[in-house]
Amino acid sequence: MNKRLFRTQFNQMENIEKQVLMESLAARYDMTFLGLHTFDRWGQSCTTGIFKKDGREFVFVPGDTVTLGWEQFAVGLNQESWEELEYLFREWEMERDPEEMIRESMAPVRQVAIGPMLVGRELEEINWEPVKLEDPRLRSEWLEDFRQFALTDRDSLTLAGRARFERDSDSWQVSLYHEVDYLDFQNRLQKQGFSLPTADEWAYLCGGECRTLFPWGDGLDYSMRLRWFEDMDEDENRPYDMEEPNFFGLSIAYDPYMREVVQADRLTTCGGDGGCNICGGLGPFLGFLPCSPHCKPEVQEDKELNGDYDFYRPIIRVENHD
Repeated sequence: MNKRLFRTQFNQMENIEKQVLMESLAARYDMTFLGLHTFDRWGQSCTTGIFKKDGREFVFVPGDTVTLGWEQFAVGLNQESWEELEYLFREWEMERDPEEMIRESMAPVRQVAIGPMLVGRELEEINWEPVKLEDPRLRSEWLEDFRQFALTDRDSLTLAGRARFERDSDSWQVSLYHEVDYLDFQNRLQKQGFSLPTADEWAYLCGGECRTLFPWGDGLDYSMRLRWFEDMDEDENRPYDMEEPNFFGLSIAYDPYMREVVQADRLTTCGGDGGCNICGGLGPFLGFLPCSPHCKPEVQEDKELNGDYDFYRPIIRVENHD
């Protein structure tokens, strides 16, 4: 494996050398190279290539040998996080060490070698197929429900397990729902030339080399605009901070309701708990704890993917590149 594809050596390269390397990757994987871009966030940075393929944007993420998992605070909780947990403990009439409680949700500390990858920048839906409003598979009773809904000023109608209608300016985006088996989905991705990241690869993509609980620190940053905990009427155009590109240029682990499917023998997800903690009224800190890069991957009982909660990120592992 070319050492230049690994983080330390890659970060030391001149941009002109990176440009040549990125162009060779684009040719090898039949992608369009869009150029180099520097992503700098939470104390980590990477100047890397952005690519386009099949309407998706990818970034090159160099490999590395990193420590993953969590067992203790590297810095310590900030005051606001302490106060939030102390309030919850009082409500529960429970005496717990916050560090001990958090550790129960975290994967064990381990050192892992991660290979270089081309990584989809955005999460994608799995179960929904975009269709035309005239598609013959849309049943008459669904269309009647839609016609009644279209007379309202609301923007989205979901007929659970069947179809979805979303207002887009003066038109409608229509999608059909399909049941999808986890292993069948992996096989379908493989035939397209893509894979899912493993749980270890996902943890690296999310946290890089961070040893804190979150990429920005041990406590929650309450100055961020957090999905599910912001009044949408205030500054609606301001993006949710965690959704913005991280140090690899990826939009990752920003919504606890969105579980990211990873490669495993059984349906396994990272980056969210389907909103369980938020629905349980546990507040922002515990609500977003499943978004920690070090959180234990969750092995689901079912083999069917859930279109409301399960999403995926296509990757290409870069192997034996000269």
